[in-house]
Amino acid sequence: MSPTILLCFLIGYFLLLIIISFVTSKNSSDNSTFFVANRNSKWYLVAFGMIGTALSGVTFISVPGEVGAPSGNQFQYFQFVLGNAVGFIIIATVLLPLYYRMNLTSIYSYIERRLGHYSYKTAASIFLLSRTLGSATRLYLVVIVLQRFIFDNYGIPFWLTVLISLALIWSYTFKGGLKTIIITDTLQTFFLVLSVFLTIYFICNSLNFNIPQAFETVKNSSYSKIFFLDDFLTNKFYFSKQFIGGIFVTIAMTGLDQDLMQKNLSMGTIKEAQKNMFTFTGVFVILNVFFLSVGALLYIFAAKNGIDIPLDHITGKPRTDLLFPEIALNNLGAVPAIIFMLGLTAATFATTDSALTALTTSFCVDFLGMDKASNVNAKDAVKKRHTVHVAFSILMFLVIIVINALNSSSVVSLIFTIASYTYGPLLGLYSFGLFVKKRGLHDKLVPIVCLLSPFLCYLLATNSTTLLGGYVFSVELILINGLITFIGLLFISKKTDAQTKF
Repeated sequence: MSPTILLCFLIGYFLLLIIISFVTSKNSSDNSTFFVANRNSKWYLVAFGMIGTALSGVTFISVPGEVGAPSGNQFQYFQFVLGNAVGFIIIATVLLPLYYRMNLTSIYSYIERRLGHYSYKTAASIFLLSRTLGSATRLYLVVIVLQRFIFDNYGIPFWLTVLISLALIWSYTFKGGLKTIIITDTLQTFFLVLSVFLTIYFICNSLNFNIPQAFETVKNSSYSKIFFLDDFLTNKFYFSKQFIGGIFVTIAMTGLDQDLMQKNLSMGTIKEAQKNMFTFTGVFVILNVFFLSVGALLYIFAAKNGIDIPLDHITGKPRTDLLFPEIALNNLGAVPAIIFMLGLTAATFATTDSALTALTTSFCVDFLGMDKASNVNAKDAVKKRHTVHVAFSILMFLVIIVINALNSSSVVSLIFTIASYTYGPLLGLYSFGLFVKKRGLHDKLVPIVCLLSPFLCYLLATNSTTLLGGYVFSVELILINGLITFIGLLFISKKTDAQTKF
Protein backbone atom coordinates (compact mmCIF):
# COMPACT_ATOMS: atom_id res chain seq x y z
CA MET A 1 0.00 0.00 0.00
CA SER A 2 1.42 3.37 -1.01
CA PRO A 3 2.48 5.47 2.03
CA THR A 4 1.47 8.60 0.11
CA ILE A 5 -2.13 7.40 -0.27
CA LEU A 6 -2.30 6.57 3.44
CA LEU A 7 -0.84 9.95 4.36
CA CYS A 8 -3.36 11.79 2.17
CA PHE A 9 -6.13 9.82 3.80
CA LEU A 10 -4.93 10.80 7.29
CA ILE A 11 -4.75 14.47 6.33
CA GLY A 12 -8.31 14.37 4.98
CA TYR A 13 -9.53 12.54 8.07
CA PHE A 14 -8.16 15.15 10.47
CA LEU A 15 -9.46 18.01 8.35
CA LEU A 16 -12.92 16.50 8.84
CA LEU A 17 -12.43 16.38 12.63
CA ILE A 18 -11.20 19.99 12.71
CA ILE A 19 -14.27 21.12 10.73
CA ILE A 20 -16.53 19.31 13.23
CA SER A 21 -14.67 21.03 16.07
CA PHE A 22 -15.19 24.44 14.46
CA VAL A 23 -18.92 23.83 14.00
CA THR A 24 -19.55 22.45 17.52
CA SER A 25 -17.61 25.20 19.30
CA LYS A 26 -18.71 28.08 17.07
CA ASN A 27 -21.31 29.45 19.48
CA SER A 28 -19.64 28.46 22.71
CA SER A 29 -16.09 27.51 23.71
CA ASP A 30 -16.21 28.38 27.41
CA ASN A 31 -15.26 26.10 30.31
CA SER A 32 -18.81 24.83 30.91
CA THR A 33 -18.86 23.57 27.33
CA PHE A 34 -15.36 22.10 27.62
CA PHE A 35 -15.89 20.35 30.98
CA VAL A 36 -19.44 18.91 30.82
CA ALA A 37 -20.87 19.93 27.40
CA ASN A 38 -23.42 22.12 29.25
CA ARG A 39 -24.98 18.88 30.64
CA ASN A 40 -27.28 18.37 27.66
CA SER A 41 -25.64 15.47 25.80
CA LYS A 42 -27.82 12.79 24.20
CA TRP A 43 -27.41 9.41 25.89
CA TYR A 44 -27.37 7.43 22.66
CA LEU A 45 -24.54 9.55 21.21
CA VAL A 46 -22.52 9.14 24.40
CA ALA A 47 -23.18 5.38 24.53
CA PHE A 48 -22.03 4.88 20.97
CA GLY A 49 -19.04 7.21 21.28
CA MET A 50 -17.88 5.56 24.51
CA ILE A 51 -17.33 2.33 22.58
CA GLY A 52 -14.49 3.91 20.64
CA THR A 53 -13.05 5.48 23.80
CA ALA A 54 -13.15 2.22 25.77
CA LEU A 55 -11.85 -0.03 23.00
CA SER A 56 -8.98 2.07 21.58
CA GLY A 57 -6.25 0.96 19.21
CA VAL A 58 -5.15 -1.60 21.80
CA THR A 59 -8.31 -3.61 21.27
CA PHE A 60 -8.13 -2.99 17.55
CA ILE A 61 -4.71 -4.53 16.89
CA SER A 62 -3.15 -5.76 20.15
CA VAL A 63 -6.04 -8.00 21.22
CA PRO A 64 -6.30 -9.75 17.81
CA GLY A 65 -2.52 -10.07 17.78
CA GLU A 66 -2.44 -11.82 21.14
CA VAL A 67 -4.87 -14.54 19.98
CA GLY A 68 -2.01 -16.48 18.39
CA ALA A 69 0.79 -15.33 20.70
CA PRO A 70 3.44 -17.93 21.62
CA SER A 71 2.19 -17.81 25.23
CA GLY A 72 -1.02 -19.52 24.08
CA ASN A 73 -3.50 -16.71 24.76
CA GLN A 74 -6.22 -17.79 22.31
CA PHE A 75 -9.61 -16.30 23.36
CA GLN A 76 -8.65 -16.00 27.05
CA TYR A 77 -9.21 -12.23 26.85
CA PHE A 78 -12.95 -12.86 26.68
CA GLN A 79 -12.84 -14.04 30.31
CA PHE A 80 -11.60 -10.55 31.15
CA VAL A 81 -14.35 -8.99 28.99
CA LEU A 82 -17.04 -10.89 30.93
CA GLY A 83 -15.61 -9.37 34.11
CA ASN A 84 -15.71 -5.97 32.39
CA ALA A 85 -19.45 -6.39 31.80
CA VAL A 86 -20.10 -7.03 35.51
CA GLY A 87 -17.95 -4.01 36.37
CA PHE A 88 -19.96 -1.76 34.04
CA ILE A 89 -23.21 -2.87 35.71
CA ILE A 90 -21.77 -2.04 39.15
CA ILE A 91 -20.75 1.40 37.88
CA ALA A 92 -24.25 2.07 36.53
CA THR A 93 -26.03 1.00 39.72
CA VAL A 94 -23.64 2.17 42.47
CA LEU A 95 -21.29 4.94 41.30
CA LEU A 96 -23.37 6.89 38.79
CA PRO A 97 -26.24 7.53 41.26
CA LEU A 98 -23.66 8.87 43.75
CA TYR A 99 -22.09 11.22 41.21
CA TYR A 100 -25.45 12.56 40.07
CA ARG A 101 -26.74 13.14 43.60
CA MET A 102 -23.67 15.28 44.26
CA ASN A 103 -23.89 17.08 40.86
CA LEU A 104 -20.14 16.63 40.28
CA THR A 105 -17.94 18.01 37.52
CA SER A 106 -14.90 16.10 38.75
CA ILE A 107 -15.73 12.75 40.34
CA TYR A 108 -12.87 13.24 42.82
CA SER A 109 -14.83 15.99 44.55
CA TYR A 110 -16.64 13.16 46.34
CA ILE A 111 -13.37 12.20 48.05
CA GLU A 112 -12.90 15.78 49.26
CA ARG A 113 -16.34 15.93 50.85
CA ARG A 114 -16.13 12.47 52.38
CA LEU A 115 -12.47 12.05 53.37
CA GLY A 116 -10.74 15.44 53.24
CA HIS A 117 -8.48 17.77 51.30
CA TYR A 118 -5.34 15.61 51.09
CA SER A 119 -7.33 12.52 50.18
CA TYR A 120 -8.98 14.51 47.39
CA LYS A 121 -5.70 15.78 45.97
CA THR A 122 -4.25 12.28 46.21
CA ALA A 123 -7.16 10.74 44.27
CA ALA A 124 -6.97 13.41 41.56
CA SER A 125 -3.18 12.98 41.31
CA ILE A 126 -3.56 9.22 40.92
CA PHE A 127 -5.96 9.80 38.02
CA LEU A 128 -3.61 12.26 36.34
CA LEU A 129 -0.74 9.78 36.58
CA SER A 130 -2.80 6.74 35.59
CA ARG A 131 -4.59 8.29 32.63
CA THR A 132 -1.45 9.98 31.30
CA LEU A 133 0.47 6.69 31.33
CA GLY A 134 -2.46 4.65 29.97
CA SER A 135 -3.37 7.06 27.19
CA ALA A 136 0.24 7.61 26.18
CA THR A 137 0.67 3.84 25.91
CA ARG A 138 -2.43 3.55 23.72
CA LEU A 139 -1.30 6.38 21.45
CA TYR A 140 2.18 4.86 21.27
CA LEU A 141 0.66 1.76 19.70
CA VAL A 142 -0.86 3.64 16.76
CA VAL A 143 2.18 5.86 16.34
CA ILE A 144 4.51 2.88 15.84
CA VAL A 145 2.16 1.65 13.11
CA LEU A 146 2.09 5.08 11.44
CA GLN A 147 5.85 5.29 11.76
CA ARG A 148 6.51 1.84 10.31
CA PHE A 149 4.10 2.01 7.39
CA ILE A 150 4.05 5.74 6.50
CA PHE A 151 6.55 8.10 8.06
CA ASP A 152 9.67 5.90 7.84
CA ASN A 153 9.29 6.17 4.08
CA TYR A 154 9.77 9.95 4.30
CA GLY A 155 12.65 9.85 6.78
CA ILE A 156 10.53 11.46 9.52
CA PRO A 157 11.82 10.51 13.00
CA PHE A 158 9.61 8.82 15.59
CA TRP A 159 9.54 11.83 17.93
CA LEU A 160 8.20 14.08 15.16
CA THR A 161 5.46 11.56 14.31
CA VAL A 162 4.37 11.66 17.96
CA LEU A 163 4.44 15.45 17.97
CA ILE A 164 2.36 15.67 14.78
CA SER A 165 -0.20 13.22 16.18
CA LEU A 166 -0.64 15.16 19.42
CA ALA A 167 -0.79 18.51 17.59
CA LEU A 168 -3.62 17.19 15.42
CA ILE A 169 -5.55 15.97 18.47
CA TRP A 170 -5.02 19.30 20.25
CA SER A 171 -6.22 21.21 17.18
CA TYR A 172 -9.75 19.80 17.29
CA THR A 173 -10.22 19.54 21.09
CA PHE A 174 -8.81 22.76 22.56
CA LYS A 175 -11.95 24.86 21.99
CA GLY A 176 -15.01 22.64 22.24
CA GLY A 177 -13.64 20.03 24.63
CA LEU A 178 -16.23 17.46 25.67
CA LYS A 179 -18.96 18.94 23.45
CA THR A 180 -16.78 18.41 20.39
CA ILE A 181 -15.53 15.00 21.53
CA ILE A 182 -19.02 13.56 21.96
CA ILE A 183 -19.62 14.26 18.25
CA THR A 184 -16.17 13.26 16.97
CA ASP A 185 -16.13 10.08 19.08
CA THR A 186 -19.50 9.08 17.64
CA LEU A 187 -18.09 9.48 14.14
CA GLN A 188 -14.87 7.68 15.03
CA THR A 189 -16.71 4.80 16.68
CA PHE A 190 -18.78 4.37 13.53
CA PHE A 191 -15.53 4.11 11.52
CA LEU A 192 -14.11 1.67 14.08
CA VAL A 193 -17.12 -0.67 13.97
CA LEU A 194 -17.32 -0.44 10.17
CA SER A 195 -13.64 -1.29 9.91
CA VAL A 196 -13.98 -4.42 12.09
CA PHE A 197 -16.80 -5.89 10.02
CA LEU A 198 -15.23 -4.97 6.69
CA THR A 199 -11.90 -6.45 7.81
CA ILE A 200 -13.62 -9.75 8.60
CA TYR A 201 -15.27 -9.62 5.18
CA PHE A 202 -12.00 -8.96 3.34
CA ILE A 203 -10.10 -11.71 5.17
CA CYS A 204 -12.92 -14.20 4.61
CA ASN A 205 -13.00 -13.23 0.94
CA SER A 206 -9.24 -13.82 0.64
CA LEU A 207 -9.63 -17.23 2.30
CA ASN A 208 -12.67 -18.07 0.13
CA PHE A 209 -14.87 -18.42 3.22
CA ASN A 210 -18.49 -17.42 3.57
CA ILE A 211 -19.60 -16.26 7.01
CA PRO A 212 -20.81 -19.71 8.27
CA GLN A 213 -17.56 -21.28 7.03
CA ALA A 214 -15.52 -18.60 8.78
CA PHE A 215 -17.43 -19.19 12.02
CA GLU A 216 -16.83 -22.94 11.86
CA THR A 217 -13.17 -22.49 10.97
CA VAL A 218 -12.57 -20.17 13.91
CA LYS A 219 -14.54 -22.44 16.25
CA ASN A 220 -12.54 -25.52 15.24
CA SER A 221 -9.17 -23.78 15.14
CA SER A 222 -6.43 -23.95 17.75
CA TYR A 223 -7.13 -20.32 18.69
CA SER A 224 -10.69 -20.45 20.05
CA LYS A 225 -10.30 -21.66 23.64
CA ILE A 226 -12.09 -19.24 25.96
CA PHE A 227 -12.13 -20.68 29.47
CA PHE A 228 -8.86 -21.65 31.15
CA LEU A 229 -9.51 -23.82 34.20
CA ASP A 230 -6.21 -25.65 34.61
CA ASP A 231 -3.38 -24.86 37.02
CA PHE A 232 -4.82 -22.13 39.22
CA LEU A 233 -1.50 -21.24 40.86
CA THR A 234 0.78 -20.63 37.89
CA ASN A 235 -1.57 -19.91 34.97
CA LYS A 236 -2.08 -16.15 34.41
CA PHE A 237 -5.03 -16.96 32.16
CA TYR A 238 -6.97 -18.87 34.82
CA PHE A 239 -10.66 -17.93 34.64
CA SER A 240 -11.12 -16.50 38.15
CA LYS A 241 -8.00 -14.32 37.83
CA GLN A 242 -9.15 -12.83 34.54
CA PHE A 243 -12.84 -12.50 35.52
CA ILE A 244 -12.25 -10.91 38.93
CA GLY A 245 -9.50 -8.74 37.48
CA GLY A 246 -11.88 -7.66 34.70
CA ILE A 247 -14.48 -6.53 37.25
CA PHE A 248 -12.15 -4.41 39.33
CA VAL A 249 -10.07 -3.05 36.46
CA THR A 250 -13.34 -1.81 34.95
CA ILE A 251 -14.56 -0.25 38.18
CA ALA A 252 -11.22 1.53 38.58
CA MET A 253 -10.39 2.41 34.96
CA THR A 254 -13.95 3.46 34.08
CA GLY A 255 -16.02 4.13 37.20
CA LEU A 256 -13.22 5.89 39.11
CA ASP A 257 -11.75 7.52 36.02
CA GLN A 258 -12.64 11.10 35.13
CA ASP A 259 -12.33 10.37 31.41
CA LEU A 260 -15.27 8.02 30.81
CA MET A 261 -17.31 9.32 33.74
CA GLN A 262 -17.05 12.86 32.39
CA LYS A 263 -19.11 11.78 29.38
CA ASN A 264 -21.75 10.22 31.64
CA LEU A 265 -21.94 13.37 33.73
CA SER A 266 -22.68 15.42 30.62
CA MET A 267 -26.23 14.03 30.43
CA GLY A 268 -29.27 15.63 31.97
CA THR A 269 -30.48 12.82 34.27
CA ILE A 270 -29.24 9.68 36.01
CA LYS A 271 -31.73 7.58 34.02
CA GLU A 272 -30.14 8.66 30.75
CA ALA A 273 -26.66 7.98 32.12
CA GLN A 274 -27.65 4.48 33.24
CA LYS A 275 -29.37 3.76 29.93
CA ASN A 276 -26.12 4.79 28.27
CA MET A 277 -24.04 2.41 30.42
CA PHE A 278 -26.30 -0.61 29.94
CA THR A 279 -26.45 -0.10 26.17
CA PHE A 280 -22.71 0.41 25.99
CA THR A 281 -22.06 -2.79 27.99
CA GLY A 282 -24.00 -5.01 25.59
CA VAL A 283 -22.33 -3.58 22.49
CA PHE A 284 -18.89 -3.72 24.15
CA VAL A 285 -19.14 -7.46 24.83
CA ILE A 286 -20.38 -8.30 21.32
CA LEU A 287 -17.69 -6.22 19.61
CA ASN A 288 -14.93 -7.93 21.56
CA VAL A 289 -16.12 -11.28 20.20
CA PHE A 290 -15.56 -9.91 16.71
CA PHE A 291 -12.12 -8.54 17.59
CA LEU A 292 -11.04 -11.96 18.86
CA SER A 293 -12.48 -13.56 15.74
CA VAL A 294 -10.42 -11.16 13.62
CA GLY A 295 -7.36 -12.39 15.52
CA ALA A 296 -8.08 -16.05 14.75
CA LEU A 297 -8.72 -15.27 11.07
CA LEU A 298 -5.47 -13.28 10.87
CA TYR A 299 -3.41 -16.21 12.10
CA ILE A 300 -5.26 -18.63 9.82
CA PHE A 301 -4.56 -16.28 6.90
CA ALA A 302 -0.91 -15.90 7.93
CA ALA A 303 -0.41 -19.67 8.15
CA LYS A 304 -1.96 -20.21 4.72
CA ASN A 305 0.16 -17.51 3.08
CA GLY A 306 3.44 -18.12 4.89
CA ILE A 307 3.40 -14.80 6.78
CA ASP A 308 5.45 -14.65 9.98
CA ILE A 309 4.78 -12.39 12.95
CA PRO A 310 6.69 -9.15 12.16
CA LEU A 311 9.85 -8.46 14.12
CA ASP A 312 10.28 -5.41 16.31
CA HIS A 313 12.81 -3.08 14.69
CA ILE A 314 14.55 -2.45 18.04
CA THR A 315 14.58 -5.83 19.81
CA GLY A 316 14.40 -8.05 16.73
CA LYS A 317 11.81 -10.23 18.48
CA PRO A 318 8.36 -11.18 17.08
CA ARG A 319 5.75 -8.52 17.91
CA THR A 320 2.13 -9.69 17.72
CA ASP A 321 0.86 -6.07 17.75
CA LEU A 322 2.18 -5.69 14.21
CA LEU A 323 0.59 -8.76 12.58
CA PHE A 324 -2.77 -7.08 11.86
CA PRO A 325 -1.24 -3.97 10.22
CA GLU A 326 1.24 -6.14 8.29
CA ILE A 327 -1.54 -8.23 6.73
CA ALA A 328 -4.01 -5.37 6.27
CA LEU A 329 -1.56 -2.92 4.72
CA ASN A 330 0.58 -5.29 2.65
CA ASN A 331 -1.47 -8.39 1.82
CA LEU A 332 -5.17 -7.59 1.30
CA GLY A 333 -5.18 -4.76 -1.24
CA ALA A 334 -5.72 -0.99 -1.32
CA VAL A 335 -9.30 -0.78 -0.04
CA PRO A 336 -8.75 -3.08 2.99
CA ALA A 337 -5.58 -1.11 3.79
CA ILE A 338 -7.48 2.18 3.89
CA ILE A 339 -10.30 0.58 5.90
CA PHE A 340 -7.76 -0.74 8.43
CA MET A 341 -6.05 2.62 8.78
CA LEU A 342 -9.44 4.27 9.22
CA GLY A 343 -10.37 1.91 12.05
CA LEU A 344 -7.01 2.12 13.79
CA THR A 345 -6.87 5.90 13.61
CA ALA A 346 -10.48 6.25 14.78
CA ALA A 347 -10.00 3.84 17.68
CA THR A 348 -6.82 5.35 19.03
CA PHE A 349 -7.54 9.03 18.54
CA ALA A 350 -11.03 8.62 20.03
CA THR A 351 -9.28 7.46 23.20
CA THR A 352 -6.52 10.06 23.26
CA ASP A 353 -8.67 13.13 22.52
CA SER A 354 -11.03 12.13 25.31
CA ALA A 355 -8.13 11.56 27.72
CA LEU A 356 -6.57 14.96 27.02
CA THR A 357 -9.92 16.62 27.71
CA ALA A 358 -10.39 14.65 30.94
CA LEU A 359 -6.85 15.38 32.15
CA THR A 360 -7.37 19.08 31.47
CA THR A 361 -10.74 19.05 33.24
CA SER A 362 -9.42 17.23 36.29
CA PHE A 363 -6.44 19.55 36.73
CA CYS A 364 -8.51 22.69 36.16
CA VAL A 365 -11.24 21.62 38.58
CA ASP A 366 -9.28 19.64 41.19
CA PHE A 367 -6.17 21.82 41.41
CA LEU A 368 -7.21 25.23 40.04
CA GLY A 369 -10.79 25.31 41.37
CA MET A 370 -12.38 26.23 38.05
CA ASP A 371 -15.70 24.60 38.87
CA LYS A 372 -16.65 27.53 41.07
CA ALA A 373 -19.53 29.51 39.57
CA SER A 374 -17.68 32.79 40.03
CA ASN A 375 -14.76 31.89 37.75
CA VAL A 376 -15.71 28.90 35.62
CA ASN A 377 -16.12 31.00 32.47
CA ALA A 378 -13.97 34.03 33.27
CA LYS A 379 -11.57 35.03 30.48
CA ASP A 380 -8.46 34.31 32.53
CA ALA A 381 -9.89 30.89 33.48
CA VAL A 382 -10.38 30.00 29.80
CA LYS A 383 -6.79 31.07 29.09
CA LYS A 384 -5.53 28.93 31.96
CA ARG A 385 -7.49 25.97 30.57
CA HIS A 386 -5.78 26.42 27.18
CA THR A 387 -2.38 26.46 28.91
CA VAL A 388 -3.17 23.29 30.86
CA HIS A 389 -4.37 21.58 27.68
CA VAL A 390 -1.08 22.34 25.94
CA ALA A 391 0.92 21.25 29.00
CA PHE A 392 -0.73 17.81 29.09
CA SER A 393 -0.13 17.38 25.36
CA ILE A 394 3.58 18.03 25.95
CA LEU A 395 3.61 15.68 28.95
CA MET A 396 2.02 12.89 26.91
CA PHE A 397 4.63 13.46 24.20
CA LEU A 398 7.44 12.96 26.72
CA VAL A 399 5.84 9.83 28.18
CA ILE A 400 5.49 8.25 24.72
CA ILE A 401 9.17 8.88 24.00
CA VAL A 402 10.07 7.11 27.27
CA ILE A 403 7.72 4.18 26.52
CA ASN A 404 9.31 3.78 23.10
CA ALA A 405 12.75 3.68 24.71
CA LEU A 406 11.62 0.99 27.18
CA ASN A 407 9.82 -0.94 24.39
CA SER A 408 7.17 -3.47 25.35
CA SER A 409 6.33 -6.43 23.10
CA SER A 410 2.61 -6.30 23.91
CA VAL A 411 0.89 -3.00 24.64
CA VAL A 412 -2.31 -4.57 25.97
CA SER A 413 -0.45 -6.35 28.78
CA LEU A 414 1.52 -3.18 29.54
CA ILE A 415 -1.65 -1.11 29.93
CA PHE A 416 -3.28 -3.49 32.39
CA THR A 417 -0.03 -3.85 34.34
CA ILE A 418 0.08 -0.05 34.70
CA ALA A 419 -3.58 -0.04 35.75
CA SER A 420 -3.03 -2.69 38.43
CA TYR A 421 -0.46 -0.50 40.17
CA THR A 422 -1.82 3.00 39.61
CA TYR A 423 -5.59 2.56 39.90
CA GLY A 424 -5.51 0.23 42.92
CA PRO A 425 -5.31 3.04 45.51
CA LEU A 426 -8.43 4.64 43.97
CA LEU A 427 -10.31 1.40 44.67
CA GLY A 428 -9.18 1.58 48.29
CA LEU A 429 -10.12 5.24 48.72
CA TYR A 430 -13.61 4.90 47.25
CA SER A 431 -14.26 1.62 49.08
CA PHE A 432 -13.39 3.25 52.38
CA GLY A 433 -15.55 6.28 51.62
CA LEU A 434 -18.55 4.21 50.57
CA PHE A 435 -18.50 1.30 53.02
CA VAL A 436 -16.83 2.46 56.25
CA LYS A 437 -19.44 4.34 58.21
CA LYS A 438 -18.80 7.00 60.85
CA ARG A 439 -15.02 6.91 60.44
CA GLY A 440 -12.83 9.60 58.99
CA LEU A 441 -9.11 9.68 58.25
CA HIS A 442 -5.96 11.37 59.46
CA ASP A 443 -6.05 13.08 56.10
CA LYS A 444 -2.39 14.10 55.82
CA LEU A 445 -1.31 10.44 56.03
CA VAL A 446 -3.41 9.33 53.05
CA PRO A 447 -0.74 10.11 50.37
CA ILE A 448 1.73 7.89 52.25
CA VAL A 449 -0.71 4.95 52.26
CA CYS A 450 -1.45 5.40 48.56
CA LEU A 451 2.26 5.43 47.70
CA LEU A 452 3.08 2.48 49.92
CA SER A 453 0.34 0.21 48.56
CA PRO A 454 1.63 -0.12 44.94
CA PHE A 455 5.15 -0.65 46.29
CA LEU A 456 3.98 -3.52 48.51
CA CYS A 457 2.01 -4.94 45.58
CA TYR A 458 5.12 -4.90 43.43
CA LEU A 459 7.09 -6.77 46.08
CA LEU A 460 4.27 -9.30 46.45
CA ALA A 461 3.88 -9.83 42.69
CA THR A 462 7.61 -10.29 42.05
CA ASN A 463 7.98 -12.75 44.93
CA SER A 464 4.59 -14.49 44.80
CA THR A 465 5.95 -17.81 43.53
CA THR A 466 8.10 -18.07 46.68
CA LEU A 467 5.71 -16.53 49.19
CA LEU A 468 2.44 -18.04 47.92
CA GLY A 469 3.39 -21.56 46.89
CA GLY A 470 3.98 -20.82 43.21
CA TYR A 471 1.04 -18.44 42.67
CA VAL A 472 1.41 -16.05 39.71
CA PHE A 473 -0.59 -12.82 39.67
CA SER A 474 -2.42 -11.48 36.64
CA VAL A 475 -4.83 -8.52 36.36
CA GLU A 476 -6.45 -9.48 39.70
CA LEU A 477 -3.46 -7.74 41.31
CA ILE A 478 -5.50 -4.52 41.20
CA LEU A 479 -7.88 -6.01 43.80
CA ILE A 480 -4.95 -6.79 46.12
CA ASN A 481 -3.66 -3.27 45.61
CA GLY A 482 -7.05 -1.81 46.55
CA LEU A 483 -7.29 -4.13 49.57
CA ILE A 484 -3.86 -3.09 50.87
CA THR A 485 -4.86 0.57 50.47
CA PHE A 486 -8.15 -0.08 52.28
CA ILE A 487 -6.38 -1.79 55.22
CA GLY A 488 -3.87 1.05 55.37
CA LEU A 489 -6.71 3.59 55.52
CA LEU A 490 -8.30 1.64 58.38
CA PHE A 491 -5.03 1.95 60.32
CA ILE A 492 -5.04 5.75 59.94
CA SER A 493 -8.80 6.16 60.48
CA LYS A 494 -10.55 7.80 63.39
CA LYS A 495 -14.06 7.88 64.75
CA THR A 496 -16.37 10.68 63.71
CA ASP A 497 -19.69 11.63 65.24
CA ALA A 498 -21.58 11.44 61.96
CA GLN A 499 -21.01 10.73 58.30
CA THR A 500 -21.91 13.25 55.65
CA LYS A 501 -24.92 12.02 53.66
CA PHE A 502 -24.66 11.84 49.91
